[in-house]
Amino acid sequence: MSRAGRLGVGIIGAGKVGPVIGAALAGAGHALTGITAGVDEERVQAILPGIPVLDALEVVRRSELVVVAVPRDELPGLVTGLAEVGAWQPGQLVLHTDASFGTGVLAPAAASGAIPLAVHPAIAFTGTSMDLRQLSNAYAAVTAPAAVLPIAQALAVELGCEPVVIAESDRLAYAEAIAISTEFSRSIVAQAAELLRGAGVPHPGSYLSALVHSTVDHALSQAGSAGAGPPAEALEG
Repeated sequence: MSRAGRLGVGIIGAGKVGPVIGAALAGAGHALTGITAGVDEERVQAILPGIPVLDALEVVRRSELVVVAVPRDELPGLVTGLAEVGAWQPGQLVLHTDASFGTGVLAPAAASGAIPLAVHPAIAFTGTSMDLRQLSNAYAAVTAPAAVLPIAQALAVELGCEPVVIAESDRLAYAEAIAISTEFSRSIVAQAAELLRGAGVPHPGSYLSALVHSTVDHALSQAGSAGAGPPAEALEG
């Protein structure tokens, strides 16, 4: 997708993910139409200065691509609610960023003629500009109907990610893998840091930093050499 194909992009969800996705797409040449309100407007304006803050209905009305980046338990109801008031438009791109869902959750939008896309960048978002650098070294799981899969892949590339196709039926397994890698890592580090603190180490996080990073890098290298991390082309085939 080139600058000649610039889209008007609206963001529903002003948490840690939505503003960063908006900033990445703006950096790729797309125009931002607006974002819904969040609890930390100062942070949102820091990463997306001057972006209009609108309600969800107006974001959808103004946009050719709507990025829905809301908590998992809110996503189905939000998509359905907007469908019930006739918000979704034929030919409009609707992209959600949740790991657990494929495009099935966007069925109410698709029934109105919208094009459903699921793109999950595999990073731990902080909600700051630091995430833009992380995206440039990350993969993104993409799920979409075959006819529009190239659009989802192109948007992942514009985010800075390497797209990897995940089948609709495999999204739950994918989400489980993501949850294990993030939640388990946090839990183990927190437990180790607490033990070190009890042993009198004054800055346990700093003490563990080089050890944890080198251990994880080694484990990832072993996983890749064992075939657990095939290149994107293999997964897409």
